[in-house]
Amino acid sequence: MKTNNKTQETKPSNPKSKTAQKENTPFAESVVLKPVGYPFDFAMMENNLEIIDKTLFEEYAREQWLGLVVKENSYLFDQKIIPDYGFQIVSVIPNNSIIAENTEIKLLDIEERNLDTVKRIKTNVKISDIVGQENAKNKTKVLIKYLEEPDKFGEWAPKNILFYGFPGTGKTMLVKALANELDVPLYLIKATSLIGEHVGDSASKIQELFEKAQKTAPSIIFIDEIDAIALHRSFQSLRGDVAEIVNSLLTEMDGINDNKAVVTIGATNNPNSIDYAVRSRFEEEIEFVLPDDNERKSIFENNLKTFPLKYDLNIEKLVKISKNMSGRDIKEKILKTALHHAISHDKETVDNKDVEYALKASKIKNSEVKGMFE
Repeated sequence: MKTNNKTQETKPSNPKSKTAQKENTPFAESVVLKPVGYPFDFAMMENNLEIIDKTLFEEYAREQWLGLVVKENSYLFDQKIIPDYGFQIVSVIPNNSIIAENTEIKLLDIEERNLDTVKRIKTNVKISDIVGQENAKNKTKVLIKYLEEPDKFGEWAPKNILFYGFPGTGKTMLVKALANELDVPLYLIKATSLIGEHVGDSASKIQELFEKAQKTAPSIIFIDEIDAIALHRSFQSLRGDVAEIVNSLLTEMDGINDNKAVVTIGATNNPNSIDYAVRSRFEEEIEFVLPDDNERKSIFENNLKTFPLKYDLNIEKLVKISKNMSGRDIKEKILKTALHHAISHDKETVDNKDVEYALKASKIKNSEVKGMFE
């Protein structure tokens, strides 16, 4: 990139970020940057940036941003050769730390900048938001400890975990909560999105996924509906040849490539449908169960707190009719359908008539339903 800008006086790239030297603020071990260009555009400006010498760029960047507190997804602006040119901070180890003389500063390669099939997920879900699943929550304490202190575990690190159970029981929600509370990147993908159209596509997508997670480690990879690609051999006629995907997945799960501080979590409704070779790589299988009476009561009460209409409902009766339903079904099939029915009939209060409609519309069969609201 060429520029005819005159040399300007060096200014701190972000005065608010400049260290007040808090004693508890750590120094950054490494910072990964992505060139994003100018905050505005006009004809004389060129946004493409080509770095010829990466070592020289690192010295240049460290000198002008020395002493700044940096955090992921924030920005740094050049104030020397190309004033106001922006760089997004892709990752910082540790996050919210100070650029020091020994901080490694890396610029993403063009190929890395163009990766758009793998995206990080941001979420506000907390573990306390999940009703029930105490066994699953307790077992994930190991993952929490590991992602907080990956160096402490060494060869005993938890790497591959399988979540299984009925749909809508909180598998995805728990993963989001873990990533949020640990403040680590979450790469959440549907397994079918890894299936490529041409030979080699699937292997490339899986490799890209794990490379991205490693570059932003500690991090979590969550592959939902993993049986869709790692189908047991007796069922593979339903899916077709998935050998390429399975082999690539096994390579990553076996740790042939260094995936330090990366936890892979697979999810399925039916673990018996998973290819044995893949299933054997999961160190632990964690079951998610349907909520009991007390848990269903809490699910109703929690969801009704955000109801946009008034309601006149008997919670105890709702608990009985929702036996063997997941938390998602309770919200989507009963409460949401009842709410929409009330709104469509210009009602200001959701009542038993709306719930009866929801039960019929959702084709919920339960012996407790008959005569429940008479």
